Amino acid sequence: MPLDGGGTAEASEEAQLFDERMFFPAQSAKSPPASAKSAPAKVEADYHGHRERLRNRYRDGGDTALADYEILELLLFRLIPRRDTKPIAKALLARFGTLGGVFGAPVGLLTEISGVGDAVALDLKLVASVAQRMLKSELTGKPVLSSWKALIDYCHTAMAHEAREQFRLLFLDKRNALIADEIQGLGTVDHTPVYPREVVKRALELSSTAVILVHNHPSGDPTPSRADIEMTKTIIDTAKPLGITVHDHIIIGKNGHVSFRALRLI
Repeated sequence: MPLDGGGTAEASEEAQLFDERMFFPAQSAKSPPASAKSAPAKVEADYHGHRERLRNRYRDGGDTALADYEILELLLFRLIPRRDTKPIAKALLARFGTLGGVFGAPVGLLTEISGVGDAVALDLKLVASVAQRMLKSELTGKPVLSSWKALIDYCHTAMAHEAREQFRLLFLDKRNALIADEIQGLGTVDHTPVYPREVVKRALELSSTAVILVHNHPSGDPTPSRADIEMTKTIIDTAKPLGITVHDHIIIGKNGHVSFRALRLI
């Protein structure tokens, strides 16, 4: 029911006060001392000064002027604009070991780090996707066998830090240029189901005359298992009568890779 006269003004003032309290829920009824009032401004000044100094070091010296946690911190400036990102960067590296481990980590694990929400985790994964696309662009349409380092760099970036095994197929044309890069299967931490007939069928659909097999070992050790060797032999035997060559089978680990051809297993 509306109030008349002064009652209406009092209700309006109470409503405004309520709104302001909702907007500033942490305010205290007592005024802080003068020293406390100036502290946030000083902290903010130090905070922005640190960011500016780090940017200047990167501008003048490039990435070699910064430690890994500082590179990550520099990126997090953009993603978390109003917070000290050094502790977050160090926590990410402590949890995942390396920059590659940070960018390769699943979103669900990234968000377990204090200060990393869904939006920040997705932005970190976006950076990883950009890096993969850049490396892949160095391979597309070019003879892969003469760009071996670029191939290994791409596969390592794409697969080394995956938590589950994945089996990737690189389909090549008669010039050994990359025409398709596809994940044929996803598995568990130590096994991926592979179907040789599906590999050959897809190669025929793409008019591919050669293929490179790639899979990762989440354990980090790229040493091929007996099952890896037998599966590779089955794919070779299935593909050869149809004019499809298996150039290599590469196993990617966190700290390196193994080539079946280099081991004389092909």
